[in-house]
Amino acid sequence: MPRTSNENELRRYYDVLFRAWGAQHWWPADTRFEVIVGAYLTQNTAWTNVERALANLRRARLLSLEGIRQVRRARLERLIRPSGYFRQKAQRLKTFVTFLEKQYGGSLDEMFSQTTERLREELLALNGVGPETADSILLYAGNHPVFVVDAYTRRILDRHGILPEKTEYEEIRQLFQRSLEPIGNAQELRPLSSVPPLESGFLGAAHPPSAMSTAHRTALVQVYNEMHGLIVGVGKQYCRKAKAACEDCPLRPFLPAK
Repeated sequence: MPRTSNENELRRYYDVLFRAWGAQHWWPADTRFEVIVGAYLTQNTAWTNVERALANLRRARLLSLEGIRQVRRARLERLIRPSGYFRQKAQRLKTFVTFLEKQYGGSLDEMFSQTTERLREELLALNGVGPETADSILLYAGNHPVFVVDAYTRRILDRHGILPEKTEYEEIRQLFQRSLEPIGNAQELRPLSSVPPLESGFLGAAHPPSAMSTAHRTALVQVYNEMHGLIVGVGKQYCRKAKAACEDCPLRPFLPAK
């Protein structure tokens, strides 16, 4: 099947952004369970707020499956309060832990050994888990090859005339996966721990390397990982909701002519 112009353009976005900003080291976490907790906490809030909530859990020594299972919900709510919607998020974390224990005996290895399609369906059936949260867990904690679509992705596609902002999540996800699969399938990715940092430091939405961001993964999963981080960098720094700052954006040459 011949590639569409949109797919070709998104591949060029990846090339331009990765050359400009390098490895983004997403998701910043020490364990898979921390990634999952972060995926829940980041709903409807900024990552800086999530970091505060995670720090609270870490200091309380509760950032683990056993910790979330045993802590009383009222205390959990207090600890994650900086992330907002803390009552709903505390209940959702409890729900996930119950699901993991009942369905997979509390084993993340067992859970992530399921097919992407089956596990995605199971996650989406949990209270408070939408496509973005499910795909974040699958990609960043489980190393499953799914692309994560967020508000930055929608805004950039809309402003660049590729897809309207209100396009269905699945249509956007499939477009990115079709676009990026040839890149991931064509390369043998070096471990990120062997990739030297850019001389100008962390660019885009990059984080310092962490145990999870430098963990072994397939080249295709790494490409999806990087592209999501690079898009977040564009959205935070240039393609802002209130006022775009297109002049210095690496994607400026791709803007449609007015």
